[in-house]
Amino acid sequence: ARRLLSTAKLPSALEERITTALSDMKAAGTFKTERVITTPQRSSINVQNSSTPVLNFCANNYLGLADHPHVVSRATSYLQQWGNGLSSVRFICGTQSIHKDLETQISEFYGTGGDTILYASCFDANAGIFESLLTAKDAIISDSLNHASIIDGVRLSKAQRFRYKNGDVADLNEQLENAKHCRVKLVATDGVFSMDGNIAPLRDICDVVERHNAVLFVDDAHATGFLGPTGRGSGEYAGVLDRVHLVNSTLGKALGGAAGGYTTGSPLLISMLRNTSRPYLFSNTLPPSVVGAAAAALDIVSNEETRTPLLNSLWTNAKVFRQRMQEAGFVLAGKDHAIIPVMLGDAKLAAKMAEMMLERGIYVVGFSYPVVPKDMARIRVQLSAAHTLDQVNYAVDSFIAVGRELK
Repeated sequence: ARRLLSTAKLPSALEERITTALSDMKAAGTFKTERVITTPQRSSINVQNSSTPVLNFCANNYLGLADHPHVVSRATSYLQQWGNGLSSVRFICGTQSIHKDLETQISEFYGTGGDTILYASCFDANAGIFESLLTAKDAIISDSLNHASIIDGVRLSKAQRFRYKNGDVADLNEQLENAKHCRVKLVATDGVFSMDGNIAPLRDICDVVERHNAVLFVDDAHATGFLGPTGRGSGEYAGVLDRVHLVNSTLGKALGGAAGGYTTGSPLLISMLRNTSRPYLFSNTLPPSVVGAAAAALDIVSNEETRTPLLNSLWTNAKVFRQRMQEAGFVLAGKDHAIIPVMLGDAKLAAKMAEMMLERGIYVVGFSYPVVPKDMARIRVQLSAAHTLDQVNYAVDSFIAVGRELK
């Protein structure tokens, strides 16, 4: 008989440790399982082993573009015209004209006269930026609640590390003072903290960054396409887009929901990333279908006629959900965002409530440690422009009913 990879015997020490760790997760209610969706991503979906459709309130599909006909059509046409993939990295033989066109489109979207570099994901963009731009003589001053991809990217850099309390501008100023001996000081923050739905105080951050002659980097994955008057993100929301040096973001959330990420900003810095960023240099080119979908999504967001109805629907849905949930007595985190966490504290309670919500046809997920701090478990609700008001109200009614059952 053939020997298969799965038959290779693990060292007993590793097997025992992993088995114990997984058992501990299950006992604590933090073990994660995956529900299988059997339809495209949209506001109403089918889930495996469920006989009826469920309403999805946990996707990053903020504008409802993941299954938008124009986005799907453009992806299909690019697939047919440009092929499935390039079988290469960008600098060898993996750059098509559509990749340069999308980079230009993103740069023009921000309107800052900068340049843009595409990555396979925003995680890759965050993994590649700090190591490429900073040395051991430099410093990274990072928000304490930054996304895991920023944390991992910082770990790859030789730069000195400082951390400031979440959104605390006074502490940021203090950490910059502590780093004043460093040659270059780069402040890194999420534009929106996705587990809490909080928007970074970028105007105040810009004031401190400029006072210390530092560089400001913003990860805008949960803002691009829908936050700010024209969807340019947290910098536009705060009125400081022209004061941010570098933005990393994703094509996999509001902008079509597929994959891909980018860094946009100074042409000088982008040129350095093209030549030294390891995730860019050693990862395959973004597939043409993903490029086409992202270009179509950006067209929709860049056009006032197509953008305005989506933004109006999204923010109306968020306002109604937050107002009704607060009136019902739920503790909510965040402000002014489509991410609205329902704070529960206990991990098992969060998991149980999510299960009971699914039985009522509402697909939400409980988040617990290590994704969020211990004893701060929650159900993170995410509103979409694709939701109808009837769907939003039904979700609130279901939360109220399940909350009463769990008392």
